[in-house]
Amino acid sequence: MTHTHLSPKAISTPEHIAFTAFDNAEKAYEQLVFIYQRNTRFIRTAFTHFINNEIPPEYSVRAFYPAIRLRVTDHKEVDSRLSYGYATEPGIYSTTITQPELYKSYLLEQISLLIKNHGLAVEIGESKTPIPLHFAFTGSQYVEGVYGNTNTLTLRNYFDVPDLAVMDDAIVNGTLKTEANTPAPLAPFTAPRIDYSLHRLQHYTATAPEHFQGFVLFTNYQFYVDAFCNKARELVRDPSSGYSELVEPGNLVTTATHSPKAGSQPVRLPQMPAYHLKRPDGNGITLVNMGVGPSNAKTITDHIAVLRPSAWIMLGHCAGLRNTQRLGDYVLAHGYVRDDHVLDADLPLWVPIPPLAEVQVALEEAVAQVSGLDGWELKRIMRTGTVASIDNRNWELRDHDEPVQRLSQSRAIGLDMESATIAANGFRFRVPYGTLLCVSDKPLHGELKLPGMATDFYRTQVNQHLYIGMRALEILREMPRERLQSRKLRSFIETAFK
Repeated sequence: MTHTHLSPKAISTPEHIAFTAFDNAEKAYEQLVFIYQRNTRFIRTAFTHFINNEIPPEYSVRAFYPAIRLRVTDHKEVDSRLSYGYATEPGIYSTTITQPELYKSYLLEQISLLIKNHGLAVEIGESKTPIPLHFAFTGSQYVEGVYGNTNTLTLRNYFDVPDLAVMDDAIVNGTLKTEANTPAPLAPFTAPRIDYSLHRLQHYTATAPEHFQGFVLFTNYQFYVDAFCNKARELVRDPSSGYSELVEPGNLVTTATHSPKAGSQPVRLPQMPAYHLKRPDGNGITLVNMGVGPSNAKTITDHIAVLRPSAWIMLGHCAGLRNTQRLGDYVLAHGYVRDDHVLDADLPLWVPIPPLAEVQVALEEAVAQVSGLDGWELKRIMRTGTVASIDNRNWELRDHDEPVQRLSQSRAIGLDMESATIAANGFRFRVPYGTLLCVSDKPLHGELKLPGMATDFYRTQVNQHLYIGMRALEILREMPRERLQSRKLRSFIETAFK
């Protein structure tokens, strides 16, 4: 341990690790793991001394995130079909890294692409960004579990604490202003921003971040959860399915030979419970019951985005706006009217949210496969068109002239509260997105969402809906990664990491 004297306090830090060049992705990754583990362990050990009153008041403790740095000296032509994996201009690029073991496959892919596409080594070393005390604890570890109320010392006098000034979304929003002679961002999120979301995911979903899979379904109906868990248990018991386990809130694990004990479920479900149908390669399916409204939709996607999922799809219900639609018909969104407003400050309304061909085709193929219909017959139960998302669930109680005119002018065929937010945040975070809704009411045509209004046809369709979403994600999983990561999601000034 070295001590650097600063007035009025001396800062205790581990021995500095300078940047070293690596032309092998595995070796670079191992160095990231070493730095991160050493530095977080240093902070946790110091915290143990702190709660035992063993740190002198004239000292504080600090350790830094590991970082990746790339020096691009000249322009280099790369495969124009690629959407990520290269820096667009000469310069110095850098990003801080947290929990590298959680991101092993992601980091190995990104580093390998940089080395391959630029023919350059990457540099691994310590950044100048301190690791906050709270973020040095991961998984089941947490500060409050060992910091008793009897200790009146102030944490921030001795340790770095989370700083919102370095946790914003300026990189992904395209609003970052880099200072002269400072590296440009190499990745869409900084380590503190990632750490913040990883801790929030545990809070909101009651499942650890390592259980999240590469393909995500969002819903807000409990019967989708019930159907998902029943199907997941069936798949886990099938050795040919490729799925290895189901993880439910409370990190309860079901395998082919093991089920959680009766009564082990959490007494209270979290705000947005998550269920994970896992594959050994991490490319299984996660279902999140996110609740109702665009604010919830933004909250959960803000946090899941840092896991860099391969795709996410919204499965929900909507108001059918055409008289020819029936309860239970499907709506495949190819455009969105964003009247939800929660992303107005992050993604201006003038930014279009384009349909992604790969996701659209997968959803339509899944509807055909699960329903047994195709071609002209498929049009009987599914329409493709614009979906409007609003932030007022009781919009029907307003004067109808203005909203009906707006909906008609937009050519909308469905109305809900979450789809545009899920899609817009997918666009903002460069995560492929899609929406398949089920018509649950037709308020403009006298069919309100009331008890007893559901028909047998509607009940049949909603039972199919979940399986269609799961099948669509399986189709996307079978695609080559470079095809799924659409160039539509990338601007002309982008980070090299996806």
